[in-house]
Amino acid sequence: MKVKITKPDSTLFEGEAKLLQLPGTGGLFEIMNNHAPIISSLGKGTLRIVDDEGGEERLFEIRGGVVKGSQNNIVILVQ
Repeated sequence: MKVKITKPDSTLFEGEAKLLQLPGTGGLFEIMNNHAPIISSLGKGTLRIVDDEGGEERLFEIRGGVVKGSQNNIVILVQ
């Protein structure tokens, strides 16, 4: 799935991923390929991306934000 993580002043990540683990305001949740459409608020915590090809993990510390996803396109706006 295509993932883009942006802050108000820059893009933190743009690429393909097979798994996202996000710190939702109600707790951790995951998004995988072909996930149902979603819009959710994010809380403070660690956002984890698992790369689609090599399985490499990337971690981002965030203070909150929102995620919107549908048809394997995920946009994450963070602080």
